[in-house]
Amino acid sequence: MLPGISLGIGVQLEPSQLEQLRSSALATAGDRLPTLEQIIETVTLRGGYNTNLVIAGTTLLGLAAGIIGVFALLRKRSLMTDALSHATLPGITIAFLTATALGFDGRSLPVLLLGATVSGVAGVLCIHAILRFSRLTEDAAIGIVLSVFFGAGIVGLSYIQANANTSSAGLNRFIYGQAATMRAGDVAIMGSIAGVSVVTTVLLLKEFALVCFNDAFAKVDGWPVGAIDLVMMGLVVLVTVAGLQAVGLILVVAMLIIPPVAARFWTERLWLLVVLAGVIGAASGYFGSVVSALLPRKPAGSVIVLTSGSIFAISFICAPARGVIATAIRRLRLRLRIAGDHLLERAHELHTSVLPASVVDELAQRRGWSRWLRTLVIWSLRRAGMVGSMTSNGLEVLRAGMARGARVSRNHALWKQYLISYADIAPSHVDWSVDQVEHVLSDALIAELEAELTAQGIAIPAVGSAGR
Repeated sequence: MLPGISLGIGVQLEPSQLEQLRSSALATAGDRLPTLEQIIETVTLRGGYNTNLVIAGTTLLGLAAGIIGVFALLRKRSLMTDALSHATLPGITIAFLTATALGFDGRSLPVLLLGATVSGVAGVLCIHAILRFSRLTEDAAIGIVLSVFFGAGIVGLSYIQANANTSSAGLNRFIYGQAATMRAGDVAIMGSIAGVSVVTTVLLLKEFALVCFNDAFAKVDGWPVGAIDLVMMGLVVLVTVAGLQAVGLILVVAMLIIPPVAARFWTERLWLLVVLAGVIGAASGYFGSVVSALLPRKPAGSVIVLTSGSIFAISFICAPARGVIATAIRRLRLRLRIAGDHLLERAHELHTSVLPASVVDELAQRRGWSRWLRTLVIWSLRRAGMVGSMTSNGLEVLRAGMARGARVSRNHALWKQYLISYADIAPSHVDWSVDQVEHVLSDALIAELEAELTAQGIAIPAVGSAGR
């Protein structure tokens, strides 16, 4: 979309005229970076009437797709949306041919979208029929319907383009999308769909959540699972069909999947997941359209999906609880804690407050610690006030470190005795399991173990009786 080809408020062009104008402009447009003034004008919706239409339409589409995509994700039907989008192509071609044969405008957007809706629903019904009347798995059924329907659509497009009596200019834009041809009526449709999506989600959030998380319980409890599921899939169909013009049938599935997946990294609460997915979807549509407007040779649909993918990458890496960095830090901390416990436990077993360097080396070799991990372990223990400095005599273990070592040693002996007594495991086979658990036993669980062993008349192991 080019900021320079906007024609002012209230001026409308036919899609074919706008395509010709855009093509001629792109032929002379370069990939020069926009000026700061152009960026500010486009971001603040002062880039022209047509540019603002595209930004508004794609933002509303992203909002609706993000909200509805949450339930497709939780219902494990993300691939179903892919099949649905590809299954719309035959409907588009059939609607075009039918309308042309009846003397109507075959390129009428409502007619084409109606055909896409019917064809998409037919594709979903075919998937359900295959699953019900055959032993094929869901992924196989989706692959069959997706490929067959898309192939039929390509054949239909080829026939239309080869027929001299029909005019199919711009019809193939539904494959890759062409947001530049968006008009005020299209934006109104997307706004209506976004409004319906938000209102329906607010009103039926509890029902949607129940069906997504436990549909078996919902059936037993008397909820109309089929009707609720139909409403969810109906909303998915609406968003998919609405996104055909903006991003195309190949990329519209990304608008339904990526925003909720990105939002999932940031929260565990459903209502917040819905809100974040809507915000991420809307932001993807907004900033993707802005970038496309500022860089004329970059198609809006692809840029929107790349923007959404960038937000996903940031979430995947930087989310505070589920991100790659947070997970790596959490795992490193746990590894350092377990390694430090082994070091302190060894000092307790030897009844020494100065652990010789040879013992540290032997333990590091037996546990498979690298040089950098051993350095980090000692550093983390020193930072926690468990050990002192490393001298020529060895590693100084402070009082807090000796107390921690005694606790870990007793946890080991206590859990080992419990497994031998209750799990009927031979003493020679419990050490590995106990070695994983001894570091995470809470005070409440220790008290419960002691009570169980005492009630059975089993002697509670004393400190240091781990027998290793």
